[in-house]
Amino acid sequence: MNAVVLAVLVMLILSLARVHVVLSLLVGALSGGLLAGLGLKATLEAFQTGLANGAQIALSYVMLGAFAMAIAYSGLPRTIANRVIESLDKTQSAGARVKWLLIAILVIMGVMSQNLVPIHIAFIPLIIPPLIMVFNRLNIDRRAIACVLTFGLVTTYMYLPYGFGEIFLKQILLGNIDKAGMDTSGLNVMGVMSIPALGMAFGLLVALFISYRKPRHYENKPLTNTSNDKQESGNNKSQRYNNLIALIAIIGSFAIQLSTGSLLLGAMIGFTIFIAFGVISWRDADAVFNDGLRMMAMIGFIMISAQGFAEVMKTTGEINSLVSASAELFAGNKGMAALAMLLVGLLVTMGIGSSFSTLPIIAAIYVPICMAMGFSTAATVALIGTAGALGDAGSPASDSTLGPTMGLNVDGQHNHIYDSVIPTFIHFNIPLLVFGWIAAMVL
Repeated sequence: MNAVVLAVLVMLILSLARVHVVLSLLVGALSGGLLAGLGLKATLEAFQTGLANGAQIALSYVMLGAFAMAIAYSGLPRTIANRVIESLDKTQSAGARVKWLLIAILVIMGVMSQNLVPIHIAFIPLIIPPLIMVFNRLNIDRRAIACVLTFGLVTTYMYLPYGFGEIFLKQILLGNIDKAGMDTSGLNVMGVMSIPALGMAFGLLVALFISYRKPRHYENKPLTNTSNDKQESGNNKSQRYNNLIALIAIIGSFAIQLSTGSLLLGAMIGFTIFIAFGVISWRDADAVFNDGLRMMAMIGFIMISAQGFAEVMKTTGEINSLVSASAELFAGNKGMAALAMLLVGLLVTMGIGSSFSTLPIIAAIYVPICMAMGFSTAATVALIGTAGALGDAGSPASDSTLGPTMGLNVDGQHNHIYDSVIPTFIHFNIPLLVFGWIAAMVL
């Protein structure tokens, strides 16, 4: 058996058996490394190298967490939640209207978190916990909310070339395809990725109107491990003033991120604005930063561990053989070859947990294959872009599933694997696989 396939299967099986994701990643990496003949020492060294490579990710997550906690400290998320609750209290007949309004708002927030307000998943533990009681009153199935959040996180970067999308589509996807020898100049990447994005939209509609449309009842339990207590203004400024400064900080962070291309710097500037305008005092700044660190620590640690897993997979050298064997198996049949490449992309991303990390691995291998088989430039971009995005939704180690779980499980009634990973895998990976294959065939 291919070492990469074994490593991913071991990781997924352990995760489904409710073993912690970090331990599942480590055992999976060891299994793959040993099967590939690396030996225990070399496998551990590769894993540790990957951990070191994840230091930048950890720092970015810490800064994003601090910026997100500063927004919470300003009271803006609480203001938004209170407005929603007040709207619900005005009339009992407003339940359905509030439900769909909430879903629309969460989709918009998920989209903006990737570009306009580039705090990624850090908005989830700020916005979702105050709304848990609203979800309970409306009997909303939290699996539907997990799908809504994951849709906003993934579809945005794979379709809109701004913020995280600019990194994914232009710097990584087109950049690596160009490096592999295929000219993508003049290509409309949004047009190319519109078909796979429609697959994501189709999956979301199925989740909302078919799979999870029925009411699901939850107990009103105390919320734990949330930032709710921090979501009241900690200064003597008016709430309107705090909200205004929060908006200025968000806009400032976005402007810096666009002008410099640095998400880390943008988050740092945003945090500094809160301090400069007195929303966060110098005395409280350290505590707010530490709260942000604690909020993002688990996700950051899992993402770093995923980097270790990815490094072991690369070191085995069997990703190339997996791709080549899949392509050779269907040599001469473009349809079957496209399907094989998409499935390999799904498998690799499920293991690594990051589409951003998967693309550089598969692009160098897929481009020569696509050129040899006669795929157009647009079809190649759609195929590789979809293969990279496949598995981001539905991976136990992906921030696109970890983020929703972090917000929805604040009362212990939302399981990461069965309520976030499996629902998002079914509703996004399957349609993305189909629509990505269609794009590769028609473009």
